[in-house]
Amino acid sequence: MYENIRPYNDAEASAALKRASNNRLLEPISAFLFPGKDPDILRNTLNTIHGVDDFQSRVMFPAIRSILAKTSKGLSYQGLEWFEGGRAYTMVSSHRDIVLDSAFIQYIFKDNNLPLSEIAVGDNLIYNQFVEDLMRSNRMIKVIRGGQPRDLYEVSRQLSSYIRMRVSDPDDPASVWISHRNGRTKDGNDATEQGLLKMLSISGESDFAANMASLHLMPVAISYEYETCGIKKAYETYIKQKSGVYIKRPGEDLESIVLGIIQQKGHIHVSFCEPVSDADLAACAALEKNERFRALARIIDSRIHQAWRIWPTNVVAAEMLKGEAPSDSRLRTQFEEYLKEELDTLPRNQALRRAIRDIFLRIYAEPVLRKEA
Repeated sequence: MYENIRPYNDAEASAALKRASNNRLLEPISAFLFPGKDPDILRNTLNTIHGVDDFQSRVMFPAIRSILAKTSKGLSYQGLEWFEGGRAYTMVSSHRDIVLDSAFIQYIFKDNNLPLSEIAVGDNLIYNQFVEDLMRSNRMIKVIRGGQPRDLYEVSRQLSSYIRMRVSDPDDPASVWISHRNGRTKDGNDATEQGLLKMLSISGESDFAANMASLHLMPVAISYEYETCGIKKAYETYIKQKSGVYIKRPGEDLESIVLGIIQQKGHIHVSFCEPVSDADLAACAALEKNERFRALARIIDSRIHQAWRIWPTNVVAAEMLKGEAPSDSRLRTQFEEYLKEELDTLPRNQALRRAIRDIFLRIYAEPVLRKEA
């Protein structure tokens, strides 16, 4: 029933990783993640993987540890007490980096001896067999996005049913990470899309409150001191504002994945927020039918926004956007230098740079402006 979207099982992962070991991309991946080591070490490791846990323990978690050591000032987190007793959740998460948001959550679970989650990933990122083999061996659920409206309804129902089955399985429950919107937040406005919540609900066979309760919804906030792919996000937002649509170049998602991995991120914080309660759902259910999902999205957003870690970069950007004097001159100078370096990657068009500068600042400032509103 779920063969085309579920993660690989152990036997499938072992076969998939043997295929992946022969890919030409393995050498540059090894050079970045494990510098100084012969790429044949990674290739031989993939050829001897015995299953999903083995792959994550021997390859993925050392890779994430390497990324954190090279490109961050540390990963902090709060809220793991919600997972005590083996409870599984549908983690409805803010989304700022294509692959690292969910990867860092897996790393946190592993480091605290908690069951690992499965990860919902759009099939737009799965552009060849190599990527699919790596991702589905890493507990990835494929989110199918293309097709005719009737087909999309059926695949949405399939995805909804799979997630409901995993988080509520009485014998072997597993949490599932899913972005609270279609794609990353690119303008700083972290808002849950009602369409996501409606998709999650369509596999339910009871009323609104019962259908959503069995999903065990948990808001999750992921905040970076330095936004990955920040100038690319600002540029994409600018084009959308001007023309109404942004058309990605072939391979652009892969570029963003690589850039997100190698860029400096500063501090990173993950907040596992208070899950949506039966009382929350009862309050939503009491509203008119068309208002229920809107109210539920507000509850999720409120918890994500309250839990969001405000970094000095957010404060400085808000001051600059509002034209205020700096509260810390040293930090302002550092951020201005960083902003200049980012803007220098754009064409030398001053009007373009001014417009993108304001969007870039808003990406950083939005968490501060939300709390001030």
